[in-house]
Amino acid sequence: MNNHASSKPSTMKLKQTINPILLYFIRFVIYVYTILTYIPFYFLCESRQEKSNQIKAKSVNSEPDSAYRSIDSLDSLASVLYPGCNTLDKVFLYAKNKFKDKRLLGTREILNEEDEIQPNGKVFKKVILGHYNWLSYEDVFTRALDFGNGLQMLGQKPKTNIAIFCETRAEWMIAAQACFMYNFQLVTLYATLGGPAIVHGLNETEVTNIITSKELLQTKLKDIVSLVPRLRHIITVDRKPPTWSEFPKGVIVHTMTAVQALGVKANMENKAHSRPLPSDIAVIMYTSGSTGIPKGVMISHSNIIASITGMARRIPSLGEEDVYIGYLPLAHVLELSAELVCLSHGCRIGYSSPQTLADQSSKIKKGSKGDTSMLKPTLMAAVPEIMDRIYKNVMNKVNEMSSFQRNLFILAYNYKMEQIAKGCSTPLCDRFVFRNVRRLLGGNIRLLLCGGAPLSATTQRFMNICFCCPVGQGYGLTESTGAGTITEGGYFNTDKPHPRGEILIGGQNVTMGYYKNEEKTQTDFFEDENGQRWLCTGDIGEFDPDGCLKIIDRKKDLVKLQAGEYVSLGKVEAALKNLPLIDNICAYANSYHSYVIGFVVPNQKELTELARTKGFKGTWEELCNSSEMENEVLKVLSEAATSASLEKFEIPVKIRLSPDPWTPETGLVTDAFKLKRKELKTHYQADIERMYGRK
Repeated sequence: MNNHASSKPSTMKLKQTINPILLYFIRFVIYVYTILTYIPFYFLCESRQEKSNQIKAKSVNSEPDSAYRSIDSLDSLASVLYPGCNTLDKVFLYAKNKFKDKRLLGTREILNEEDEIQPNGKVFKKVILGHYNWLSYEDVFTRALDFGNGLQMLGQKPKTNIAIFCETRAEWMIAAQACFMYNFQLVTLYATLGGPAIVHGLNETEVTNIITSKELLQTKLKDIVSLVPRLRHIITVDRKPPTWSEFPKGVIVHTMTAVQALGVKANMENKAHSRPLPSDIAVIMYTSGSTGIPKGVMISHSNIIASITGMARRIPSLGEEDVYIGYLPLAHVLELSAELVCLSHGCRIGYSSPQTLADQSSKIKKGSKGDTSMLKPTLMAAVPEIMDRIYKNVMNKVNEMSSFQRNLFILAYNYKMEQIAKGCSTPLCDRFVFRNVRRLLGGNIRLLLCGGAPLSATTQRFMNICFCCPVGQGYGLTESTGAGTITEGGYFNTDKPHPRGEILIGGQNVTMGYYKNEEKTQTDFFEDENGQRWLCTGDIGEFDPDGCLKIIDRKKDLVKLQAGEYVSLGKVEAALKNLPLIDNICAYANSYHSYVIGFVVPNQKELTELARTKGFKGTWEELCNSSEMENEVLKVLSEAATSASLEKFEIPVKIRLSPDPWTPETGLVTDAFKLKRKELKTHYQADIERMYGRK
């Protein structure tokens, strides 16, 4: 899958500044090396080039509005991972029997925790972590079985809702497997949701039991428990019970271990449990709320199995040698699907967090190892925000190198880009130039999967080159995965040279709709005359001749300006967000005005340096609030926008610099770091009025 940014290698080469004579000599050496290695790699390169050029998907018939399918599934869609395994409990039972004593879930032990005082007086918590401790497939199966039995003893009934509000960790997956086994409907909520959104989800689903962590109980749940009147049992996944004891009347707090002990007793009494059907709800997954109040998406067992079956077909040679690092929210469909794919194929899953992922991560004490260095994963999923950060960090380090080192890196980068375009590999560059970059993620990554939002072509190519592995962009929604087109916003399925329009998704992975929201379900889902269920995604796509789907717009991101021009806000942001000066950006426009404005979170180091070169002084807040600095940043943005071939009406005319970063905790971005446009508009309303002129 592609996005709207240009992906031609010539447009993404890095610029070198090297002595022309030395440059010619290096190019001569590269030329000789290329000739010498051409013959041994000829057949391999030929096959890679052929694979790159082959048709990936095509229309099922000649009609312009017909569905596109993968060429591997033209006759029928993938729906079952293993014969007879049509529910998630059967999939796990199959995996447990096949990989019984193999390691499955791993967690690092906390050896030491201490406070580190920063120069500005702030206190950061730092940890030193030990090795990964592992649970086998048999261990996880037994713990899930006991936990499910224990929940039954607490009164949980089949086909009733139970919530999980917890960070990504082994206990999350154990609890989920228990729910799948016992046909409990698992309600998932992001750990970073605000109080009102949590209360909404818990009350709408009428849960009586919730699974959480001690930290989230202390920091979030305890303030809202009284607003959830049906709540009866809180189960904390930590071994030690919480210290908070002022629970509302009728609410009992248990540890996960205590509930499992209840389950062991129930096992001894041979109590039977209800097993799910493929059509039963497995998960009610609440969205991150990027377009308003979170919606609960009802996902059946057959929906999830169809989804992970398709995903597994796109990961070559997936098996027992693979190690996956889990750190994205398990309440996100990308992470849950990825972990279920790995679990079903004998892979190990080692848990991490964004704060402990790498050696340089914020919670890792200097000199100790981050999770990727210890785990050395082969598979990893990421959202574009994380990949963009890696890209900027590596490029900052490249810019700090000596002139010779920097130009050597750039030459190797551009050479590898050319070879990849020809379908060839570059083993010497990989070994001697990019090895240190690969070590940032442990050194063994063989596949990176990106999802949750569009990834820029520049970042995708950079990760592909520097980490020496394919970078796949997954396209999908909580509601589904797949593709199809109809007309929308000036795009038509009869457009030449390629059909364009809103992407519709059909298949067994299209979910059941929104929980207790029939009106929205009727708006976003429909059935055709053949009984096929479809999801209207709201994304605008275009099919390339080889069947690759390219996302070119989003309905909600299209704004018609006062003069009638359509502006894609996402396109503007994608063209500018990779600038070293920009940490994040949100473009804004409305139909009452003729130009685009923007909210910008600048990079502190880059903005401070820009201020120094322009002779401006002040604190960080003073620099961000300075109209002079706004104008200087706007000049940089305008130059970059012009270089990216944005139309004049697409280029922001005015901006607001924000001294504070946008994190999920601020409520301005989702857990996948997608912009919450409605919240950003509210947050910057005074600035919008200032930039457009008060009326």
